[in-house]
Amino acid sequence: MNKNLTELNPKTIWANFQSLLDIPRPSKKEEKVIQFMVDFGKKLGLETIVDDVQNVIIKKPATPGMENRMVVVLQGHLDMVPQKNSDKVHDFEKDPIEAYIDGEWVTANGTTLGADNGMGVAAAMSVLQATDLVHGPIECLFTIDEETGMTGAFGLKKGLLKGDILMNLDSEDEGELYIGCAGGIDTSATFNYESEPVPAGSNAYKITITGLKGGHSGLDIILQRGNSNKMITRFMWNAFRKMDLRLASIEGGSLRNAIPREAFAVVTVPADKQEAFKKYAVDYYQTVKKELASTEPEFKFEVLQTEMPTSVIDKKTTDSFLSSVYGCPNGVIRMSDDMVGLTETSLNLAIIKSVNGKITINCLLRSSVDSAKEDLTAMVESVFVLAGAKVVHEGAYPGWKPNVNSPILKTMKEIYQNKFGKTPDVKAIHAGLECGLLGEVYPNMDMISFGPTIRFPHSPDEKVNIASVQKFWDYLVETLKNVPVK
Repeated sequence: MNKNLTELNPKTIWANFQSLLDIPRPSKKEEKVIQFMVDFGKKLGLETIVDDVQNVIIKKPATPGMENRMVVVLQGHLDMVPQKNSDKVHDFEKDPIEAYIDGEWVTANGTTLGADNGMGVAAAMSVLQATDLVHGPIECLFTIDEETGMTGAFGLKKGLLKGDILMNLDSEDEGELYIGCAGGIDTSATFNYESEPVPAGSNAYKITITGLKGGHSGLDIILQRGNSNKMITRFMWNAFRKMDLRLASIEGGSLRNAIPREAFAVVTVPADKQEAFKKYAVDYYQTVKKELASTEPEFKFEVLQTEMPTSVIDKKTTDSFLSSVYGCPNGVIRMSDDMVGLTETSLNLAIIKSVNGKITINCLLRSSVDSAKEDLTAMVESVFVLAGAKVVHEGAYPGWKPNVNSPILKTMKEIYQNKFGKTPDVKAIHAGLECGLLGEVYPNMDMISFGPTIRFPHSPDEKVNIASVQKFWDYLVETLKNVPVK
């Protein structure tokens, strides 16, 4: 297992990325990486600012003769999604990421890699360090908490940046230029429940779903992967009605923007129904395994006898909870009419957790069409309110409306054609890039997003293509050299 990333080219980017791998930086726990970036900027003798919400801004003057060029903002986010396989021992608040070279890719040992958005941050750091590049005035904006709330983008104030062009370095397909993204909203539904004694003559079982691929709830939602929360609820909804299943506890998923890979529940079943229950479990496993044979070949489903819980959730709440989650929309809701292959609207039923008399369900809804997002939000609310849950919507952020007449888009298309002999694809993305929020604060900025090729972000399968990083860097360098005059 070759772990020496600094052998790869371009060496400056990989060296900076290795530095980021060594610093714990899960969302909302970015204190160490913020300090690292502040020290990085100051050691270079560059103007370094930390704003009110802990975004870091580092400014670099133009190289001689380039002072009259438009000011470019290079933007990326400091946080990463902390996901790991269930058998991996790793503390994202303390342990470095164990990255290694796997053929044409760099990936991590049992955890997310953090190439999203570590590669973009590393590229911006390399521009700040470089003494041999030609560029106009540069402002690097490193935001915090992009993955769980876009807190940094939400909190950015007017007047801190002078940029004319914003280059978001958080896209994940080399050779593609992104000029639009989806907006989103977090929806939570909460059931209050009463604890009841375990019915006499019952046996207890632990239901376990593992082995699913998960992934980014925007980029990978189109792949139709299994959602562990929907799958475990499907099983229990049927068993509740036919075998008097009672629910004691449930936990599935961990992040709103990651498709849930695992789910666990403790249930009880009357002793006289246990044979039927076990047979149903076998039949269910075979049925779902067949349904998802192409997309989820590692899917695992187990029902094993376990210790008796101290209590179960009251029957009425269990019925309401299972029915509403089973009935809640999930996955791709609508494809775009304007851009072939683009998801317009989706829902990720991301997290379920029962604790202290409450069952909470957390969903992330996305759409590039505001009215469709509002419609889906109302649809989900209607399902859960009808079942008796309290529903809260928060953290809404806008989409980024494509501008096909963008001047920087025209420039970058020409540069890519001249440098690589083909025209880059121009797309919108079904993910929540910060451009929508940043565009509200700085409406006159011309914006574009691009990056190296990253696959399966937000999951332990995350990997970045080595050759694409070199192309991404060469493209960035050439673009900075050719930024238009003010």
